[in-house]
Amino acid sequence: MPSKKNTKYLSLLVLFFTFSFAFAQNTSKFKVVLDAGHGGEDPGAIKNGIKEKDIVLDVVLKIGKILEKNNNIEVVYTRKTDVFIGLKERANIANRAKANLFISVHCNGVKSTAAKGTETFVMGMSRTDTNLDIAKKENGVIFLEKDYNEKYKGFDPNNPETLLGLKILQEEFLDQSISLASEIEKNFVKNNNRFSRGVKQQPIWVLDATVMPGVLIELGFVSHPVEGKYLSSESGKEEMSESISKAILTYKNNFFNANSVAEIETVVITKASNDNNLSIENEINKTKSAKTYYKVQISAGTKKLDTKPSNFKGLKNITVEKDKKLYKYFYGEETDYNACKKKLEEAKKKGYTSAYIVTFTN
Repeated sequence: MPSKKNTKYLSLLVLFFTFSFAFAQNTSKFKVVLDAGHGGEDPGAIKNGIKEKDIVLDVVLKIGKILEKNNNIEVVYTRKTDVFIGLKERANIANRAKANLFISVHCNGVKSTAAKGTETFVMGMSRTDTNLDIAKKENGVIFLEKDYNEKYKGFDPNNPETLLGLKILQEEFLDQSISLASEIEKNFVKNNNRFSRGVKQQPIWVLDATVMPGVLIELGFVSHPVEGKYLSSESGKEEMSESISKAILTYKNNFFNANSVAEIETVVITKASNDNNLSIENEINKTKSAKTYYKVQISAGTKKLDTKPSNFKGLKNITVEKDKKLYKYFYGEETDYNACKKKLEEAKKKGYTSAYIVTFTN
């Protein structure tokens, strides 16, 4: 039978995960915050009369229109008109909404007319502590509620022990953001015939200040004569918004589970009652993998390939799944998320630089 000390510690862990997941991600509808960069007195990049703020607002509104057709998705906008919204308020809107995803849309622009291509940014790894501080601050509002001790059963957002779970969440947010960014860039190339500059990791403030997975998309260069004309055209904006929307829907199918809070609480309580010697980290790993398993998607195409190692740069344990007309190829299968991250590293070393982790639910 667990000691009182261990039972209290594991109970705190259960409550922390229940609270932090509810805080960080909405668990009824899939909630997406769409952020059109710049606006108002801030036009963003300008070239030949083309303004970044106008393009990105149109694209964001088109993305929202597509997503809102799905009754299970709720869309929140940082702006829907030509107004200026500060970076801090953009992040605040997403955090207050307890969104599942943050999408910020921008365009590039430089003096040279040769630069071109799309690129998608994710949170800088060196800045994950920023997110931890913000999450602690946001969680701290429980002290303003009446009877918070009774309601949250002693949960303390300033307790260092609770940060273990939060750090793991931040790592997972980053991996999920990279997965979404890769899907967006893949769609730009495949569906829109755009040139991709790839997925990049940078300490961009608005991404670092939002406590959920998120990406910042650069649709292309308004300073490039051909690309600028495409981005400002109605057809170009339609095509780009469709590719981004498809990526968001793929992300939702791969990562969003409205029952995640209940599953986490049940698993941890069961383990705590059976074995008080299990470490907290093991509890978290087992909780995260409950009813799920992970694979690394390394490629996709219309041609079906034999899954022998010689077709996949020597990688073994390759599986294939058909999705409509597309064959998707996966490397490995793990019930432990961290083990799958190692598989992802192996795949990237082999040259599959756009590989990403996909979550499957039994």
